[in-house]
Amino acid sequence: MSDAAQTFVLPNGMVLVGEPVASFASASFTLLAPAGGCWDPVDRLGLASLTCEMLLRGAGSRDSRAFVNDLERLGVERHESVGVSNASFSASMLAENLPAALEIYADLMRRPLMPSDQLDAGRQVCLQELRGVEDEPSHKLMNELRRRHYPDPWGRSSQGDREGLEATTADEIARFYVERYGPRGMVLAVAGAFDWPELCKTVERLFGDWASQPEAKPVEGSPLAAGGHVPFDSSQSHIGLAYPSVPYRHEDYFQAWAAVGVLSGGMSSRLFTEVREKRGLCYTVNAALQTQVDRAAVFCYAGTTAERAQETLDVTMAEILKLAEGVRPDELARLKARIKSGLIMQQESTSARSSSLARDWRHLGRVRPVEELSAMVDAITSDSINAYLRRDPPSDFTCVTLGPKALELPAIAGAT
Repeated sequence: MSDAAQTFVLPNGMVLVGEPVASFASASFTLLAPAGGCWDPVDRLGLASLTCEMLLRGAGSRDSRAFVNDLERLGVERHESVGVSNASFSASMLAENLPAALEIYADLMRRPLMPSDQLDAGRQVCLQELRGVEDEPSHKLMNELRRRHYPDPWGRSSQGDREGLEATTADEIARFYVERYGPRGMVLAVAGAFDWPELCKTVERLFGDWASQPEAKPVEGSPLAAGGHVPFDSSQSHIGLAYPSVPYRHEDYFQAWAAVGVLSGGMSSRLFTEVREKRGLCYTVNAALQTQVDRAAVFCYAGTTAERAQETLDVTMAEILKLAEGVRPDELARLKARIKSGLIMQQESTSARSSSLARDWRHLGRVRPVEELSAMVDAITSDSINAYLRRDPPSDFTCVTLGPKALELPAIAGAT
């Protein structure tokens, strides 16, 4: 069983969140740095991703190869990603190797080498990732949907664009690192087998004398013209729909989340049953509630043939709108069973738990105990979901399609 999550805020603003689990043999941490793509200058889209790539090319006394070798010697399984708001660095290892792994990541955060002679290689990695997205129509569509649904910079793709990546210089990467990587806004969340007082001492020693970077806020632009069609020479059509929802910190979040779960959570969900199984309109259809700190939206995707694309769009939109008529108790019962399974499995994974701790702090400024989360799920009823749907039914749609021909959006008030 886990002890309660604890928090230690360093004087420089960095936050350590820890949840000791004595029965585990492993430990994991997630480190969020406020260095996402929302900070990219408009003519350097991809700068945040390229900076993250360069950070991984050696730190402290380790060159690029020694950095990798030392992590592998400790048995560290790691992952890095750049989102709209944050760059995320996660690592899992045997609990006894946690202090040594944190030493390496302290070098990564504070003393990266970012060798200029490896800039072209790092740039090529980012360009390859960008090409991978461009070659995958569904990803290309959903990137375009987010870009049109949110005001800039909140709908940006973290991969940036080719022009920005090719133009970025070593000096610009160094400046981005100085401005964005620092203790202000940084969250380190740790879960697994460790001694909390000892962990606090280690983190204070490694990060306590790190000077805070200047405070800043991203500049928000005007929304783009919503909706539209992206011509793509293919026999397939790809459909994206989005509508506003409530973010994780909102009191109605779990009502909204449950409603989307009824719409698209498993093979008994409405979209899967009506659009795919009964009518055979598409090979895949799904919807998910995606949240940022201050905004959220439901994003829906359907992939089908060009011949059946219009009917797929019509039926998918109709199923989304039917949500406003309410959900049934039997639908909610199936959903709750899946949610409970997810909560239990999360408790058995230090990696998942450290990610959850970091997310809670980022969104709520506190950690939500599993018991509180479980009670909130238990309190969801079909009546509470339906009351939320009456207050905030799906509306104000953004629709983007990608394929050989444009589709006609069903005539619905607020759809673009």
